[in-house]
Amino acid sequence: MRADRGSQSRLGRGAAVALPLAAGLALRLWLFKVVFEVAGDGLLYGGLAKNLLLHGRYALSGSGGALIPTLIRLPGYPLFLALCFRLFGMENYYAACSVQIALDLASCLLLADFARHIAPSPYRARAALATLWLAALCPFTASYAALPLTETPTLFALSLALFFMARFRENPGWKCALGFTFAVCACALLRPDGALAAVVFAPALVAALKDRKLAPGRLARIAGVCALLALAPFAAWTARNWKTFHVFEPLAPRLANDPGEPAHTGWEQWVKTWCLDYISTYQIYWNVPGSAFHLSDLPRRAFDSPAQFAQTAALQNDYEDNGEDFSPGLDARFGRLAQERIAAHPLRYDLWLPLGRVADMALRPRVENLPIDLDWWVYAHHHAETRFSWAWAALNALYLVLGFAGLCLRPRFAWALAAYMLLRGAVLALTVAAPETRYTLEWFPMLIALGGVAVAAALRRMRAAA
Repeated sequence: MRADRGSQSRLGRGAAVALPLAAGLALRLWLFKVVFEVAGDGLLYGGLAKNLLLHGRYALSGSGGALIPTLIRLPGYPLFLALCFRLFGMENYYAACSVQIALDLASCLLLADFARHIAPSPYRARAALATLWLAALCPFTASYAALPLTETPTLFALSLALFFMARFRENPGWKCALGFTFAVCACALLRPDGALAAVVFAPALVAALKDRKLAPGRLARIAGVCALLALAPFAAWTARNWKTFHVFEPLAPRLANDPGEPAHTGWEQWVKTWCLDYISTYQIYWNVPGSAFHLSDLPRRAFDSPAQFAQTAALQNDYEDNGEDFSPGLDARFGRLAQERIAAHPLRYDLWLPLGRVADMALRPRVENLPIDLDWWVYAHHHAETRFSWAWAALNALYLVLGFAGLCLRPRFAWALAAYMLLRGAVLALTVAAPETRYTLEWFPMLIALGGVAVAAALRRMRAAA
């Protein structure tokens, strides 16, 4: 009889896990059908992966088949694509995205386990299950699994880091320490800002040992070996960049330009004096240089006076006369205009616009991958798309609210999760000239786990009240 009850209990637990995973798989397969596309950065990463396999060189393809060494992207994602191409066929992006769907579903399980470890003991199981549902049905993370971009592997690496961080607290040994090291190292190899995971979570991992007995000598050995392992790939990457380009570059340049290529810093600074939302990124920032930009696409805040409007119009005309490219002198003129605008409104440049860009990346509907017009707020143009976008925005807000509610409950590692999100937001505010909503996607592993804790706590209170 006990064996039957135990078997039924295991079946029940298995079904409780299988159901959200099945729903998550269905969501990701639908999104795969809707949004799968290979363009832009995906083709760039794929080209690097292809040249690694065919020629053994980390290089872009130039005219006439020439190979051009580059450092504009870290090697993590090209290596991932190269492995997929080796296993499933050259340029088989479809298979690579299928692997990403599996990684994304694995992230759901990792986050559920993390939530179980950080939640208060009375509702740990509920927190894990709630987190699993929130992760499986999150369309914002799921949509990127269908695109050959760094987001899904990065989210998996972050989830893996959280998983091992919680496990290390309970079992502070080599296995969890090495797993954590692999995870944070993968984060940093995929995206330059991925290094924030190590900056925040490594101290949290050590601080969590204050109530655990671990010999100082053993801890020092583990920390030393893990630090050496974490630094090794970046030492190799830095050495390669020094040998190839004679520059010290341990990650990747912020403006994604190879040594000797113009950075257009004047243009960049001018864009930061007015750019606030994703539609400006899409219509202007991504297309310049190389395409025309129109004054009608610029928001009113791009001009502080009629004189500035005339000055900007003159710059735009000279840009087109220069073959839709920047000469050093033209870029310097954009820089001088930017300095004039900054001097007139320093708080706008240093505070309000950076905070506004982070808010845009955090709050706007995450429909950039869907076949929906970016001017979704113009209700008269497309009623259905506007209603859908507002629903998407409300769902995004729900994840943010649940995450904040979970943070207020102060589960284990709450300060580390909050510190990571705040630090990432600060880095985005300081560095990003043109916002993209995917830059705040790395908040979602923390929001989902904290949201699962909040949902479990609410369900327990409701049950107690009943």
